[in-house]
Amino acid sequence: MTAQVDYLVVFFTATSGASGELLGSDEKELVQLVWQLVDVKNKQLGKVNEILIKPDLSELTEKKEEEDVVEESVEEETGSGADNVSTASSFETALNLFHLELSNEVNSAGAGTSVCLCTDGQLHIRQVILPEAASKNILVPDCFYSFFDLRKEFKMHFPSPDLKALNVHIMAESLSMPVDVPPMWDPSSTLDPSAILTAEIAVQQVQIMGSIVLALLSEPYSHTFTNQERVSEKFENGTCSKMEKVCDNSVIRARGLPWQSSDQDIARFFRGLNIAKGGAALCLNAQGRRNGEALVRFDSEEHRDLALQRHKHHMGNRYIEVYKASGEDFLKIAGGTSNEVATFLSREDQIIVRMRGLPFIATHEQVLAFFSPGDDLKETCPVSGGVDGILFVRYPDGRPTGDAFVLFACEEHAQCALRKHKEILGRRYIELFKSTAAEVQQVLNRYSSAPLIAVAPAPLVSMLPTVSLLPPPGGLRDCLRLRGLPYTASIEDILTFLGEFTQDIRPHGVHMVLNQQGRPSGDCFIQMTSAEQAIHASQRLHKHVMSSQRGASSRYVEVFPCSAEEMGLVLMGGSLSHTHTHTHTRNRSGTGLSPPPCLSPSSYSFGHAQPVMSSEAAAALYPQIGQMLLAPRPLHPGHAYYPASAQLYMNYAAYYPSPPGSPTALGFYPTPSSLSSQGGLMRMPGLTYNSNGVKDLINAVQGYQYTPEEALMHAHGAMHAHDPTGTLLTHPKEWVCI
Repeated sequence: MTAQVDYLVVFFTATSGASGELLGSDEKELVQLVWQLVDVKNKQLGKVNEILIKPDLSELTEKKEEEDVVEESVEEETGSGADNVSTASSFETALNLFHLELSNEVNSAGAGTSVCLCTDGQLHIRQVILPEAASKNILVPDCFYSFFDLRKEFKMHFPSPDLKALNVHIMAESLSMPVDVPPMWDPSSTLDPSAILTAEIAVQQVQIMGSIVLALLSEPYSHTFTNQERVSEKFENGTCSKMEKVCDNSVIRARGLPWQSSDQDIARFFRGLNIAKGGAALCLNAQGRRNGEALVRFDSEEHRDLALQRHKHHMGNRYIEVYKASGEDFLKIAGGTSNEVATFLSREDQIIVRMRGLPFIATHEQVLAFFSPGDDLKETCPVSGGVDGILFVRYPDGRPTGDAFVLFACEEHAQCALRKHKEILGRRYIELFKSTAAEVQQVLNRYSSAPLIAVAPAPLVSMLPTVSLLPPPGGLRDCLRLRGLPYTASIEDILTFLGEFTQDIRPHGVHMVLNQQGRPSGDCFIQMTSAEQAIHASQRLHKHVMSSQRGASSRYVEVFPCSAEEMGLVLMGGSLSHTHTHTHTRNRSGTGLSPPPCLSPSSYSFGHAQPVMSSEAAAALYPQIGQMLLAPRPLHPGHAYYPASAQLYMNYAAYYPSPPGSPTALGFYPTPSSLSSQGGLMRMPGLTYNSNGVKDLINAVQGYQYTPEEALMHAHGAMHAHDPTGTLLTHPKEWVCI
């Protein structure tokens, strides 16, 4: 809280884009400045001043000796209603002209020297003036770093639930003030916020605001303007404890940052909004490198909401996406518990540089010598605090990781140090990057929590031989793999792309693959009715263009035939190389690290499949099966992907919303009323054709109790058209490992 100021400057801006509550959200440039001086002590209004920003386009073709051209005009020439109208050729010229004319008017009044701006809301300063100045690297006058919000001052006398609902017209009506509204503008009506305000409306706004200020200063309100809104001029580094409570309504996630951006670049992007101390945290990927995302914590929910309006604003040539985030997300990145790190980061006004690739035997003295100037160099980059300004990153057992953080006292020393990028220390070249306090916490947290030895769970049956997870070669290639889909593509778009081949898709045969973040990966698998149709479709549709109904993007799509086993491998969490399905070769070096995907719902319908045999014939042909594996089982009504009427089969894993391969016997067999046997069933697909029958099965299940006479070997193709070697073995319900 400060003392009452001598003068208030009622201030209003207009851009070439949106107005109202969307002012500044479209990143358009400033085109108009209007202001009026208010003498607080004498309760008098000054003249209305207007500056129009009109770039001089002739400078693009002709070189001029004059740097800035400011033209004076009279009220009759513009008709806006302002007492003094000026024209500036650039944004910087307009700010300098505003500051000059304001200073002259205050000095001529002679009633005091303290001046403060007063605006209708926060947008004119925080979302227009300061962001444009930051993007153009322009220094603004000090008067723009503090101002009064007329809406908040008015709310002290007239409580309002929502500041956004207030405008000068409502405030004037509450104060019983007669307002002359021009016929082209009705503030009480619902206006298009994307519309551009005319010069007359901007001047009218300032005149009404000046009258409101005089009414609040007069009886019976006798208001005192003392609660100024402050704008942070500089981002402050700091630490954050994991035990600290961070409000969910004060954090955003910025995505699409340049990889070399720092916390200062993030603060410059959000210039005008108050970021909390140490509130800019750059995110790292699994390899410890920046992934182009950052979490930013603001002082209040109001500033967080203003930050969300800068969605897709530009940082250099890249647009930045801004989304809501939680306090827990911020603490995972920026929170720390190490006292050593807290002590290292406790020094304020320090620039942090990260060293990567250090020899494991590197010492503090070697690091200091690395940054010391050579014999032929005049530049110096001394480490701040000497040995105390170096922090080595270590594993929990004390082993070095090859990373270290170094403090420098000023930006000049830090830039000198960064010029040593990829110079040699010992026998290794060292990578140098400008870092942040949040990155220090994140790197230390990652290495301190990493296990020394990865412990895998013990196998359930240790005596069984190791089986490769990759599919065997030579499988029936009756599926399609679509690669390079638009990320906004839906199942309807895929079916439209397939065209006439849609009728050859099996029921529930479209499976979209999602990445680790739950977004479409650009891959999709299609189960076809036959290998011939799969090959025909791949030849016809390969590298054709697919369009998405939910976006304007269109991409050419690669189409390859593949087997059901290859599809199941990917859908169960494995991965195939890009040349795997095309060259028919197998790379058995690993199965990939992709997580189990979320399979797509069945938003399309097919005709009812006719059974190939009657229920009586199926029961007579397979009496010992008990109909267990072939009987349809209704899905739980609360399933997130399929309706309650959908059916799954127990010969596929029930841990996913849809099996990796759709059942080929859908509707072929009826649901049995009861089981004829108390035993359990086990299906063993993938047996070799030269199998010795039951003897091989007994060897495979050695170590479990079973009933040999109940063993059944099935090697006919009627049960499963694409798996003639499928084997069914009945065994008791309870299997006991010996």
